[in-house]
Amino acid sequence: MFIYKKITLFFLFFLFWQVGNVEASSSYAVIDVQTGRLLEGSNEYEELPIASLTKVWTALTVLDNASLEDEITISQAAATQEGSSLYLKPGEVWTVNSLLHGLMLQSGNDAAYALAEHVGGSIDGFTHLMNEKFQVARLKNSHFTNPSGLHSDDHFASAYDMANMFRLALQNEQFKEIASAKSYQPNERNVRWSNKHRLIHEKEIAIAGKTGYTKRAGRTLVTYFKEDDKEIVVVTLNHSNDWAYHTSLAEQVFANYDSVKVVKKGKYRVFQKEVIEVEDDQYLLLSKEERKKLKNVLLIPRKTTATNPYLWNVTIDDQIALRFSVNKIK
Repeated sequence: MFIYKKITLFFLFFLFWQVGNVEASSSYAVIDVQTGRLLEGSNEYEELPIASLTKVWTALTVLDNASLEDEITISQAAATQEGSSLYLKPGEVWTVNSLLHGLMLQSGNDAAYALAEHVGGSIDGFTHLMNEKFQVARLKNSHFTNPSGLHSDDHFASAYDMANMFRLALQNEQFKEIASAKSYQPNERNVRWSNKHRLIHEKEIAIAGKTGYTKRAGRTLVTYFKEDDKEIVVVTLNHSNDWAYHTSLAEQVFANYDSVKVVKKGKYRVFQKEVIEVEDDQYLLLSKEERKKLKNVLLIPRKTTATNPYLWNVTIDDQIALRFSVNKIK
């Protein structure tokens, strides 16, 4: 009888262990900020819940459609949002600037809702704008149903897409300033918010980022790291030890990759007749092995213009790592 119970308990433990591992899918991605190229990753294209990392795309969508000085009257619906909160009250008037800081530093779901109402007219209207931006950015493994990241089966992103969302957002100087702020004091309230992203306070190379958590998504984290002329974005989805893992990944990539000038600015003669000009030096983060596999290829696209008749491709193992158009000057 004792042996029977022992075997039964072992079987149940094994069953729960298997189920837990099936449900607890995780992923990560590390990309080059300059190009969006994947440097390291695991399950990087898998569609997973991302929790409050959603607010990165919310913030960029707002910045594309509103001014920081715009004033928003907080609605009853915004003030009563579940989850993390700035404790906004119905009828209060806040600027977009203050709400964006509360969104990124304190992860306020009420701020997300208020901003979405202001820009989109409704939550559906705003999420339509968010998803439309995915298509323009050519992100394929993402879809949002709300501006805060509260769980929905149809609300997800891949680690690779999320990393590129943050990369694109960093190109907006207003976003970059907000996401890298260590603290902020809004004019509307006598309070100082501290950025919940711990690495921004602890690591000199950690410049900006966003935290996230729900029971279904687990811990999610995005961090922008910069060391000298090397810039990367790291994303982990459902990783319990994310602070240490982000730091480890950043240190590993900075140690193993160099910023390499792959195309020198200047004039080049093409086919012995035309002259094209590369206006800026072009760089890639490359490992030692990748440097041996570089090729430069000039292509004539199907649709050409008089001033930009060529595409310059830099490939690694015949995979495009960098592509840009070049100007014809002669």
